[in-house]
Amino acid sequence: MPKRRASDVFVECLEAEGVSHVFGIPGEETLDLNESLAESSIDFVPVRQEQGGAYMADTYGRLTGHAGVCLGTLGPGALNLVTAVADAYLDRSPLVALTGQGDLERMHKESHQYIDVVRVMRPITKWNARVNDPHIIPEVVRKAFKVAEAEKPGATHIELPEDVMAQELDASPLPRRKTAPSEPQARELLKAADVIRGALNPVALAGNGVIRGGATPALREFVRATGIPVAETFMGKGLLGPDNPKALGNVGLQAGDYSMAGFEDADVVLAIGYDLVEQSPQMWNPGRDKTIVCIDSLPAETDEHFIPEVELVGDIYHTLTRLAEECRHVPHGGGSQRLRDVVLGRFEAAKDDDHFPVQPPRALWEIRKALGREDILVSDVGLHKLWIGRMFPAYEPNTVLIANGLAGMGFALPAGIAAKLVHPDRNVVTVSGDGGFLMNAQELETAMRLRTPVVNVIWENGQYGSIVWKQDKKFGRHFGTDFTNPDFVKLAESFGMPAWRCDSAGDFGARLRHAFGLDVPSVIVLPIDYSIDVAISEELGAETVAT
Repeated sequence: MPKRRASDVFVECLEAEGVSHVFGIPGEETLDLNESLAESSIDFVPVRQEQGGAYMADTYGRLTGHAGVCLGTLGPGALNLVTAVADAYLDRSPLVALTGQGDLERMHKESHQYIDVVRVMRPITKWNARVNDPHIIPEVVRKAFKVAEAEKPGATHIELPEDVMAQELDASPLPRRKTAPSEPQARELLKAADVIRGALNPVALAGNGVIRGGATPALREFVRATGIPVAETFMGKGLLGPDNPKALGNVGLQAGDYSMAGFEDADVVLAIGYDLVEQSPQMWNPGRDKTIVCIDSLPAETDEHFIPEVELVGDIYHTLTRLAEECRHVPHGGGSQRLRDVVLGRFEAAKDDDHFPVQPPRALWEIRKALGREDILVSDVGLHKLWIGRMFPAYEPNTVLIANGLAGMGFALPAGIAAKLVHPDRNVVTVSGDGGFLMNAQELETAMRLRTPVVNVIWENGQYGSIVWKQDKKFGRHFGTDFTNPDFVKLAESFGMPAWRCDSAGDFGARLRHAFGLDVPSVIVLPIDYSIDVAISEELGAETVAT
């Protein structure tokens, strides 16, 4: 039997990992790899800029729990991946980045398009390696996926020198083995139960780790059994629906959120799947006087405001289930719904706001009305992200996708494409500012080619809105934030997709409902008025911390 190329074995290893899509752009140094992909069961999705492909892989990993895969060639192709790879790293999304490279024999000297990509990727990946010998391919691929998908998940990277991938190789993929979930020690669990049972005003802060661990049902049962109320981080939206009487709302936009949610009066705080990359514990434990029970998949990060009394490290679903049993007969009150009531009150009142240009609460009310409970909203980064994080009600986990750890603009459009590939049966809407939308607008062509019917809403105001807001608050004026836009309707139509500019608040709702009935992607341009304060300062306080 003739030996195969190393690239053939590499792709067989990807297939063995269950890879269904690779998002990227081929290059001269990935010719063998792309030829092998062409003969495989994997769908290669050409994108229009490598960052868009990496954001697609990032979102694919976030929604499935299996590493998304992106591809760039050497030099500029690899560097274009960097922002989205870093986003996956900080937002704990499993991702494997593949990059081409020149021949091994020229890496010791100055060489055309050569940079040390492995060194570039080192601070933004959990692990990365160069395949300098074809025989290590099965081990490298297996390790890249194992590390990317292990808690806390994130990005890994494999560099593929051109001459190595063209060599002959006789090898086979290594098998995937599911790792058994770990459990906290029984004595630590009982200690945590004692702390919880003895609490006077306990509250919980739940984050993305609960969603990643598939522990939403366990959290809801824990809340039902114990009566302990829960505040959610931006990335924890949907863990408790806004109609749950123990939901305290989304915290993190302002330092005052926590006192409004009852953290100021809490004696015990349960940090459940909480990640410090989202929000600093100094915001909710400024006096370092809270007794903290940390429930997470890995030991707590070291922070002077986050010193747990008890750490329950292991499978979050199992831990919450055991704690619910231990604490079932000691129902608690605690918390305050002032934050939730103020925010939802403003949200509900917005349905009667016919102001035009549209103000953010009315725009979000129309989107919520048009979406089902399991449909997906993808937020780009900008002032609209703060409005979505603050106000948009989510009923199920992973139905509001926010880039929060790195918070890079240009996330929404490619993320929306990936969300539609993962969940073709759900409506998907993206919300971008006119600043962020143009950063990856080229992926409209990808959406149209794939016929992923994502509805892309552009909030248009001709400014970098979040910077205007912060400059005005700090200096009383703004600078370097204004720009002009193309005609977004004509831009979208040039890609062959339907597009509309709204002329009233009611028109926006009608356009949304129409767009969701189409089988092609679309664009809706919504003139937006940011004159009202996302901080709701007169009721919630003026100090803001979110970005």
